[in-house]
Amino acid sequence: MSAQLTYQDVAEHNTKKDLYIVIHDKVYDVAKFVNEHPGGEEVLLDVGGQDATEAFEDVGHSDEAREALVPLLVGTLKRKPGDPKPKAHVPGSLSPSAQTGTATGLGVGLYAIIVLGGAAAFFAYQYLQAQQAAAAPSA
Repeated sequence: MSAQLTYQDVAEHNTKKDLYIVIHDKVYDVAKFVNEHPGGEEVLLDVGGQDATEAFEDVGHSDEAREALVPLLVGTLKRKPGDPKPKAHVPGSLSPSAQTGTATGLGVGLYAIIVLGGAAAFFAYQYLQAQQAAAAPSA
């Protein structure tokens, strides 16, 4: 499978029955796999005829998914001047949408505040109940 395809060649294959995608400069014919894709056919159709490297890596596909690509390989991408540049992806890194940051910290912090507030309210209630019981005269 040493066919070299250009972006223009790949872009012509963008229908459910004729669907090529590019992942790491390798061109795959995923038309036979569309109905079997665990994420649904829409995911593949959205990137059909395009470079799907970023979408593929952002999801964090398993080794089995990567192995499933091998029989679907039809060639390599031949880049020409003016073609979109591949988006750099560092293996093991998180995508910008998956980066952990202050939003996650706020969620955990808010949860901790709620739990601590509930615990404080419980112990305050217990203390007040004990104070009332001690102040009430025994009959």
